[in-house]
Amino acid sequence: MPIKRSSGILLHPTSLPGPHGIGELGQAAFAWIDWLAGSGCAYWQVLPLGPTGYGDSPYQCFSAFAGNPYLISLEKLLEQGLLTPEDLNDEPAFDPNRVDFGMIYEWKLAVLGRAYNRFVKLDDPQSTKSLAVYEQKMKSWLADFSLFMALKEAHLGRPWYEWSAELRRRDTKTLKNARLIHADAIRKHVFWQFLFWPQWNDVREYAHRKGVQLIGDVPIFAAYDSADVWANPELFYIDEQGALTVQAGVPPDYFSDTGQLWGNPLYRWDVHRERKYTWWIERLRTVLGHVDIVRLDHFRGFHDYWEIPAGAPNAVQGRWVLGPGKEFFEQIQAGLGGLPIIAEDLGELNPKVFELRDQIGLPGMKVLVFAFGEGLDNPFLPHNYGENTVVYTGTHDNDTTRGWYNRISERERDFARRYLARDGTDIAWDLLRLAWSSVAILAVAPLQDVLDLDNRARMNAPGTLGAHNWSWRYTENQLTDELQQQVLATNHFFGRLSG
Repeated sequence: MPIKRSSGILLHPTSLPGPHGIGELGQAAFAWIDWLAGSGCAYWQVLPLGPTGYGDSPYQCFSAFAGNPYLISLEKLLEQGLLTPEDLNDEPAFDPNRVDFGMIYEWKLAVLGRAYNRFVKLDDPQSTKSLAVYEQKMKSWLADFSLFMALKEAHLGRPWYEWSAELRRRDTKTLKNARLIHADAIRKHVFWQFLFWPQWNDVREYAHRKGVQLIGDVPIFAAYDSADVWANPELFYIDEQGALTVQAGVPPDYFSDTGQLWGNPLYRWDVHRERKYTWWIERLRTVLGHVDIVRLDHFRGFHDYWEIPAGAPNAVQGRWVLGPGKEFFEQIQAGLGGLPIIAEDLGELNPKVFELRDQIGLPGMKVLVFAFGEGLDNPFLPHNYGENTVVYTGTHDNDTTRGWYNRISERERDFARRYLARDGTDIAWDLLRLAWSSVAILAVAPLQDVLDLDNRARMNAPGTLGAHNWSWRYTENQLTDELQQQVLATNHFFGRLSG
């Protein structure tokens, strides 16, 4: 379905309010959709929904197909009889404003383990049958993922490339024995996915009933320590021992003088081509079974990507290598019947990247906090936009608009004030109105900017590891009726009302 002139808000589900230390797919998610729909916004944009590990980044998940059990609603499990109130008696005193992922890992997974044990003990024939049907239906990715997670537990969380040689190279006999030895742990991880996806799909269906569509996010690269790489080594540049031969990242840019060293394995695009990109088609088909549109992260990498030697200390040394190009998207379109994709085309780009984007008709991205550091020909200034554009005040990788404005140079602040014809005291909403008034087909703001929060609410600082990354949450009292009416009026004034 083509995007009509509309607006949306970026909010990852971990940031939803609630009592159990992290946002969940329960009452708070439905209340958020009610508020969003009442504001006249047509889209809710989320970050990748996969299971996170060290560093807590949703862009480094253990699977490109699985869901994050941290998001499972405990209140729904109480309603289903899979938990009792006593199962929550040892709940820590969580900070309502921040996710403590270490505490979540220790406590919530233990609670979900109790839910699994009760499921086994109840031995309900209908539920057992439903789980078996689900497991068979999702076998193409779930069999490897559940075994991978069971083995990670058995190895106390160590990455797969530090396991025994037999497990690293997936020796048939060794894997068969592992499935027997770890059968219960495997079934537990199957069960957690069986809980997650119906809860997410209930949220999505409710959003649709309220006139809200979901925008998901697909990282271009798979995490090195993931079931995807372990189960499909031939699709990636890794050696026979499982070690990287080259790795992904980006050269020095706006975010970092030494670039960003992501450490992901790079794709063997020649092998993907021989297989008609079936892994990618299935990946996107799976994601689009749970959202309506995907933001394709690092779109540039499909034209050319930065290849960094394995073991490099930073991303300065590397080379540009051609990606699969237009052929990739032609195969994806043939496999999916369409390309409901937003191209994340940010950064210092080869002009041919834009040519590729335009050849396949994808909307690109503009970010307003990048708009005021150069002259009037800056492509991020709205008077330079084309209509097939998604404009953001900022993204999850940027500071909040208020935080950005407080730290930039006075020259940049002066340019912004003169361009906006405003004094800067309401800078977050000045940029939001600028985005909404532009010709861009879709305008999006992180909830942090709608709330006019400073850099304490920043979602992520690229290239850093820290307790504040990915941890921000809002509280219920921040979503007021007055704020909802303010967003609704802005949608009305600039022709972006949903429906």
